Amino acid sequence: MTSTKESPSRLRTVRSFVRRAGRLTTSQQRALEELWPAFGIEFSNEPLQFDILFGRAAPVVLEIGFGNGETLVQQAAEFPEADFLGIEVHEPGVGHCLLKAQDAGVSNLRLIRHDAVEVLDAMIPAGSLSRVNLYFPDPWPKKRHHRRRFVTPEHLDPLARCLKVGAIFRVATDIPDYVRQTLEQMMARDDFEWLAEGPDDWRKPWSDWISTRYELKALREGRTPQYLTFRRI
Repeated sequence: MTSTKESPSRLRTVRSFVRRAGRLTTSQQRALEELWPAFGIEFSNEPLQFDILFGRAAPVVLEIGFGNGETLVQQAAEFPEADFLGIEVHEPGVGHCLLKAQDAGVSNLRLIRHDAVEVLDAMIPAGSLSRVNLYFPDPWPKKRHHRRRFVTPEHLDPLARCLKVGAIFRVATDIPDYVRQTLEQMMARDDFEWLAEGPDDWRKPWSDWISTRYELKALREGRTPQYLTFRRI
């Protein structure tokens, strides 16, 4: 760490995630040890320079909470014209993603194993992201935990700072109350607009959508995923 200045986010007490205990497989542990230097970025209070990090100037897509990373890696493989940055705190998921990235041979992918809001605060330059994906986030179903959901002002303010004007924020969830809270929060802001083309628009996935295991599980269990798109203005 090259700077000693204290990030405001270090004082946060409300987090949008919980560090789940997970058992690392031998291959995931090996990936964290051997592949992290190629794909991983350590948390720092210094802003990233994406053109240096990826060796080129290209649109940068951030995924918050990528789970096991399979969808993130597939995006990086299918859209080589963009650079992808994934944030996740769950070590087994990070290890799995590293293995998939190696197998896919992608070079346009980097991972950070840290709290997403602290990363947004400290490491992402203002107006530098072309898109942010929030796919099937932790629903925090109990009402007293709703403030932990990502779609609160405490989390959305730093996200808005990092998005370019015209950039896209995508939210996919199968939890109706999460949809309600997302729309309530986003429609109250003057720095985003909801891109909905008709009453059923948000029930259809995006044209470049890659299914996730959470989406498939929701469909198997009879829940209807919804896909919300907002533009930074």
